[in-house]
Amino acid sequence: MSSQDTHQDERFDLLIIGAGAAGLTAGIYAGRAGLNTVIVDATGAGGQTGVASTIMNYPGFKLIQGYELAMRFREHAEEYAPIVEGKTIETITPVENMGTMHFRVRTADGDEFLCGGVILATGAGHRKLGVPGEEEFEGKGVSYCATCDGYFFRNKKVYMIGGGNTALMEGLYLRDAGVDVTIVHRRDRFRGDEIYHRQVEERGIPVLWNTVLEEVRGDALVDSVVLKDLKTGTVREMEANGVFIAVGINPNNTLAKDLGCTLDGGGFVVTDRKQRTNIPYIYAAGDLTGGLQQIIVAGAEGALAAMTAHEDLTNPYWVPPKTL
Repeated sequence: MSSQDTHQDERFDLLIIGAGAAGLTAGIYAGRAGLNTVIVDATGAGGQTGVASTIMNYPGFKLIQGYELAMRFREHAEEYAPIVEGKTIETITPVENMGTMHFRVRTADGDEFLCGGVILATGAGHRKLGVPGEEEFEGKGVSYCATCDGYFFRNKKVYMIGGGNTALMEGLYLRDAGVDVTIVHRRDRFRGDEIYHRQVEERGIPVLWNTVLEEVRGDALVDSVVLKDLKTGTVREMEANGVFIAVGINPNNTLAKDLGCTLDGGGFVVTDRKQRTNIPYIYAAGDLTGGLQQIIVAGAEGALAAMTAHEDLTNPYWVPPKTL
């Protein structure tokens, strides 16, 4: 069913916000479970998968382009749920009617959906530094995911920017993958866990302390970086084949916050082991929940969220408290 076949005034059992790996997988599982489901996305189906370059770690595909994999997800999901694109969800309002809880979901352009449950699969975006060349060379030597792109830099020189757990773990991953990696950190000590500090030292990974990335340079691909020593003010250009940036990610959590979902210290939605949030009939899956930012994890969480929603909607686990 295409998005053109969808009527916003129809009542759905389940509404999924976000058409990335988590949302599309949730749509497949929810539809197969018999839930009348709709998937709504502010832009277009595919999410982070659709903008990834070559993917080599998704089971069943030794090598596949991110866009192709995303379109396969979409084609599969459309067999079970309509996908409405270009609709930004603005509000989700709980409504109780004769003891039954449902939600009125309103888009920025005034459309409304009525549903029994909502899966938040709004994802997260990599935090960027905003330095010259960063955006220009994204996918051409600038990467935000070592497990996604590290393989392509074997026996090449790269710089890992960051000092938290993600930067250290990805630096270690790159070293193990045969990449010549140097970690660049703006402070004089790492923010990550001590165990990773020791591993970085034991593996002999060079670290440039009190140093920041000022610029990424190149022609068709990255061929150098400009680094600044914050203590001495010295600026130098270094040869490089790539730059990996791990300075955090920003969860797209506006709707979750508006609903009152519990968030962790990083702003990620907290769920139980079955993807339930603290709000009855509101679920979260994928990058929005933090953890390992990988397609296969997002898909797994989407599937689990859909099956939990089916369980709850057919056998409600929550009953509104009686009023005195």
